[in-house]
Amino acid sequence: MKIALGVSGGIAAYKAAEIARRLQDRGVHVQVVMTSAAQEFVRPLTFAALTGEKVITEMFSQRDSNSTLDSSVEHIGVAQSIDALLVAPATAATLARFAQGLSEDFLSTLYLATTAPVVVAPAMNVNMWRHPATQANLSTLRSRGVTVVEPGEGYLACGMTGEGRLADTDVIVEALLSRLGQSRELEGEHVLISAGPTYEPIDPVRFLGNRSSGKMGYALAEAALRRGAHVTLVSGPTALTPPAVEEFVPVESSAEMRDALLARFGRASITIMTAAVSDFAPTAAAPQKIKREAALHLDLQPTSDILAELGSRRAPGQLLIGFAAETENLVENARRKLARKHLDAIVLNDVSLPGIGFASERNAGEIITAQEAVSVPEMSKLEMAGRILDVVAKLRAADKTPKVNA
Repeated sequence: MKIALGVSGGIAAYKAAEIARRLQDRGVHVQVVMTSAAQEFVRPLTFAALTGEKVITEMFSQRDSNSTLDSSVEHIGVAQSIDALLVAPATAATLARFAQGLSEDFLSTLYLATTAPVVVAPAMNVNMWRHPATQANLSTLRSRGVTVVEPGEGYLACGMTGEGRLADTDVIVEALLSRLGQSRELEGEHVLISAGPTYEPIDPVRFLGNRSSGKMGYALAEAALRRGAHVTLVSGPTALTPPAVEEFVPVESSAEMRDALLARFGRASITIMTAAVSDFAPTAAAPQKIKREAALHLDLQPTSDILAELGSRRAPGQLLIGFAAETENLVENARRKLARKHLDAIVLNDVSLPGIGFASERNAGEIITAQEAVSVPEMSKLEMAGRILDVVAKLRAADKTPKVNA
């Protein structure tokens, strides 16, 4: 995992070195980005020695005459390579740039360019912290999904006492890891995940399939691993590299997926069905390639409803989560599916929206349970996986039934 650690100008900048070290202790790769003001308090060499990485200190590199093109788009490269952006300390000026969308230096440009989760840990004078402008900027950032690690109270470097001290290092590190889904709250759980499409053979070279890429299921597997779960991933055909799960089971047809899931369902404490299983399959596959000399008519039969079958077999303590890819009557169809298939939650996706869902790196939707509906704005599929697991963890906490042994 890689994060960018933004360091802005303030006496608390020296604490960013400890934050970098703590993150490295947790296996996180850290690249530091410093504002010009931060360099007045801590030298870039300090962070370079700690992380073993180049410290980015300016928008345009002056390394050589041929670096202009590379350095001019470096913020895009960093933005695309990180799993999160952490800014600690975040000064009032940095928060204002972020809130107003001002790309005045590398750090503020990186904030605008990245789609990864953002965590800020403010540190400033108490009056600056309390000022309506600062509070309005914080409100704007929170509304955009930025996590704010509240400052502590106490004696400040300016000689005043009150809010504004940078939060404790451990608090900041844990807030970041929690945002990234590394809270270990699923430790001891065995999570069974289905992903991808199914291919129903027509003849040796043709099949009935669908547009599922498997990216949402693979993101959920990665997110569950980060939270400490044992993960089994049953996947239809995809072009993806599976994460380092405990067991990876490749399948093709809906029948193969059913057999693989039923064989493993009994030991799963949490099952999440993201796979887009074909609803129909040819009654029989031709043994030889069908020639295109004549019109082709296929006789189709319904495939097994795997999700409903799992819902009817679930034992006390097992959580079952489904997905609903809809194009109309979204909530009504999803709630009916939730009840009909005996699910604890269902993730509703409007697959008619452009730029999200099938084959995309991004997604949006609504996580519906019997008690609530959680709206999820457009975000990366890995971040959405974290939101889904937040709901799963909440369901587990509310379920007093002992969980199935993992």
